[in-house]
Amino acid sequence: QVQLVESGGGLVQAGGSLRLSCEASGSIFGINVMAWYRQIPGKQRELVAALTSDGITNYADSVKGRFTISRDNAKNTVFLQMNSLKPEDTALYYCKVDLQYFSGSYYYPYWGQGTQVTVSS
Repeated sequence: QVQLVESGGGLVQAGGSLRLSCEASGSIFGINVMAWYRQIPGKQRELVAALTSDGITNYADSVKGRFTISRDNAKNTVFLQMNSLKPEDTALYYCKVDLQYFSGSYYYPYWGQGTQVTVSS
């Protein structure tokens, strides 16, 4: 059994900052990619940022220079520091991790429940 618990969403004014956290717990041997996605009602879920276990990052063009993804491997936790927030960043943010149950196993994708970020103008 694996659980992903997200926190840190909320309401902030344009130009402000928020920090999202997502902790994975349960039967986990290893985690490869940890990522954040977001979704606006009526639109497809989109990748915001991803971070591999080797430290390689990938950001959506719309957040480059404003958002930073990081992880604490000892705590199976991924963070998203969001600065200079804009109203168009308003969305439901989901974390996603690809994890192994045991050494050599397939990496299974797990999603968090989502945390709302609302940026007012």
